[in-house]
Amino acid sequence: MQHRTLGTTGPQVSALGLGAMGMSALYGEADRAESIATIHAALDAGVTLIDTGDFYGMGHNELLIGEALRTTSEAHRAKALTSVKFGALRDPDGGWSGYDGRPAAVKNFAAYSLQRLGTGHIDVYRIARVDPDVPIEETVGAIAELVEAGHVRHIGLSEVGADTLRRAAAVAPISDLQIEYSLISRGIEEEILPTARELGIGVTAYGVLSRGLISGHFSRDRQLGAGDFRGMSPRFQGENLQRNLDLVDALRKVAESKGASVAQTAIAWVLAQGEDIVPLVGARRRDRLTEALGALGLTLDAGDLAAIEAAVPAGAAAGARYPESQMAHLDSER
Repeated sequence: MQHRTLGTTGPQVSALGLGAMGMSALYGEADRAESIATIHAALDAGVTLIDTGDFYGMGHNELLIGEALRTTSEAHRAKALTSVKFGALRDPDGGWSGYDGRPAAVKNFAAYSLQRLGTGHIDVYRIARVDPDVPIEETVGAIAELVEAGHVRHIGLSEVGADTLRRAAAVAPISDLQIEYSLISRGIEEEILPTARELGIGVTAYGVLSRGLISGHFSRDRQLGAGDFRGMSPRFQGENLQRNLDLVDALRKVAESKGASVAQTAIAWVLAQGEDIVPLVGARRRDRLTEALGALGLTLDAGDLAAIEAAVPAGAAAGARYPESQMAHLDSER
């Protein structure tokens, strides 16, 4: 397993992290036994970074990860690092009602996460979306107090813009920014990524396969089940979907020339954008995990990168990455 460091102050982690959200929420039903087996397989392969959110399945995802960690070897538990997002407010029907970044709420969320995970600390802790009613300085300050108390090791951020990065970094060391970054989601390249690099903040990139859209496995006639977030995602709708899958067809030609899958090529492209970027792969099954890990052995030279850029030019994606109501919560899009 290759390794990278999260910024100048963060921990060393595996070059690929495992995003566990889909094991509990937003992509329809998942197989619990297969989910735990996939986490175990990731740990066996040397993956050390496991990313979750306390609101994924209203705590289900943290309980799942806790069970997986309890049932793996002591050596794997010692190396596993947990990255946790907090702050999203849910209701019993699964609805969403904003974000809470008040210092008291930060500590409350952390207490529940520690209990569900069954770990003595959280390795990286971050608010999922900036609370517009609470200055980021107050939220980050509360996490810094958790670091001082030993409950959290490192402070992260999620989906914030360059100005918020600077304000947060002025309060306490920030290990990494978690943000969507893929061949068809490249908005961070203009200002956010350069600012993160200036400040010594790493990037954990989620959505590297755009929720399966550019994985090479999403068919034009696929029917999404109830509870699948993609049923409301603009990029998966009508003409947008067809245009985006045309991009995938073009990318497939490049992948085949390398003897790789579409997913491996898309992940390898993100890996090639800098040693300070750690892609998170949202594998829910062991076969998908194995495919994703194959990206680590795929070397892309300048010619390969140029061919990928020609197949999927920056800004070529059709549709926004979230519905309009959710885009409004993204500090990174302002």
